[in-house]
Amino acid sequence: MTARIALGISYLGTAYQGWQSQPSGATVQDHLERALATFAAVPAIATVCAGRTDAGVHGLNQVVHFDAPVARELFSWVRGVNRYLPCDIAVQWARAVPSTFHARNSARARRYAYVLLESPVRPSVEAGRVGWVFRPLALEPMQQAAQHLLGEHDFSAFRAAQCQAHSPIKTLYRIDITRRGPYWRFDFEANAFLHHMIRNIMGCLIAVGQGLRPPSWLAEVRDARRREVAAPTFAADGLYFLGPRYDAELDLPERTPAFDWLPL
Repeated sequence: MTARIALGISYLGTAYQGWQSQPSGATVQDHLERALATFAAVPAIATVCAGRTDAGVHGLNQVVHFDAPVARELFSWVRGVNRYLPCDIAVQWARAVPSTFHARNSARARRYAYVLLESPVRPSVEAGRVGWVFRPLALEPMQQAAQHLLGEHDFSAFRAAQCQAHSPIKTLYRIDITRRGPYWRFDFEANAFLHHMIRNIMGCLIAVGQGLRPPSWLAEVRDARRREVAAPTFAADGLYFLGPRYDAELDLPERTPAFDWLPL
């Protein structure tokens, strides 16, 4: 009988054309599926992920599922597959899950973090791993602005034109903003996100933090439901998919060691 396996994947997205498979073969999914097939010695293995990420976006606990065509110990799906993956993609854990489990549809929530460097000089060793602003930011106006986005709303103003979601209505549970030295961290959790939704929200929050717009502007943008009234899409560099949340009885890890590396 075929077993359904869930994997937790971490990756640095800088070198890849996003998560979803492309004809170029240069995506994280392409590399993972090739590694799985090579390890299992089969022509192909298809995966389904919890949340697709754009080019340049990183993943700390991306969850995928697949139906294993061969029997292997769970630890072998970690060590064996990692042997065939690039150094910036790694399987972190493997679990057997019920046949009804679906990495995307079973998720109750999804979490992202955006890490931002505030500095007069552009990043160097953190290049590709943090966003960057050179004008100072103010915490309190951004926190006030974020309150206008919490709850269930039509997020069409923060939706990319190429978004394929069936509905722009999502529920945003929290936006937490913290700072340590020159680094800012913005944490987002929602039932689901639209294409570019976080990067578009980031552009708006930064405009408020720099004093270019008042906090109440976020409510105006939200209610306008038109992309052109919001700020430009912010860079992908500092965006991290922290992973999904599932029902507790599935007992799937919500963290990987990469969480302890992430600033703040």
